[in-house]
Amino acid sequence: MRTDILTVPGARLYYEVRGAGPVLLLVCGGVYDAAGYADLAEHFADRYAVVTYDRRGNSRSPLTGPPERQSIEVHSDDAARVLAAVGVTADEPAEIFGNSSGAIIALDLVARHPELVRTVVAHEPPLFELLADRDHWRKMIRSVEEAFQSAGPWAALETLNAGFAADRAGDEGPKTEGDRPPGPDAEADAETVARMQANFAFFVGYEVPPFAAYEPDLAALAAAPTRVVPAVGEGSDGEPWVRAAVVLAERLGTDPVGFPGDHGGFGSEHLQFAAQLDKILRGAV
Repeated sequence: MRTDILTVPGARLYYEVRGAGPVLLLVCGGVYDAAGYADLAEHFADRYAVVTYDRRGNSRSPLTGPPERQSIEVHSDDAARVLAAVGVTADEPAEIFGNSSGAIIALDLVARHPELVRTVVAHEPPLFELLADRDHWRKMIRSVEEAFQSAGPWAALETLNAGFAADRAGDEGPKTEGDRPPGPDAEADAETVARMQANFAFFVGYEVPPFAAYEPDLAALAAAPTRVVPAVGEGSDGEPWVRAAVVLAERLGTDPVGFPGDHGGFGSEHLQFAAQLDKILRGAV
């Protein structure tokens, strides 16, 4: 694995490259950074140049100014710049996998730079604006933003978690935890866990409100030469990000593809998860 730093407007992006071959970019969401995809990346490094990175404002990718409200478009521009830095062009487009808000970033990248992407797998994107109960989610996110402004990040995080818990209250299916740092399986790497824990304040204060308001350009996605694959976890039934992925698939005239595990299945079920992702990238699914 090699690491590098890419200077972009407003930030310095830390990224990693494993292996060689066509580029496979893994875009993380929530509080995760490149380390969250380490296990998944290793499964593909024998046949791809697997690129992972810390998104701006998170972990090893500091902003060059004070924290500010983020936008999906700026983050997808970052992804495009990372792709350019590793040699991706319209003649040799990349494969992309994104989870959660990383899936939204990947979709925006396709809508605005379709020539750079051959396939995008959008795993459980929290596209609340596609949901029939979008007004409910707008109200909930406003309460998160108000809590952040009045009482700080941990009050905002409690409000966010309470909102998701209330949504799950009537669901009899499996429960997931949403965006969070790795669980006990990663406890041995205290540095990684601490780094991701430190991302919570930025995530809940500067990413959640604007990211939740994002509405995908469905016409651009439908017109793109890119294969767009909405994906859902088999253990995430009933979650809003699953419902959003289903709506996205319907709007694009396709079916969502199932993956092992829940919202964080790329880590907890990485062996089976990688097998399914490999089938999609090979066109076998």
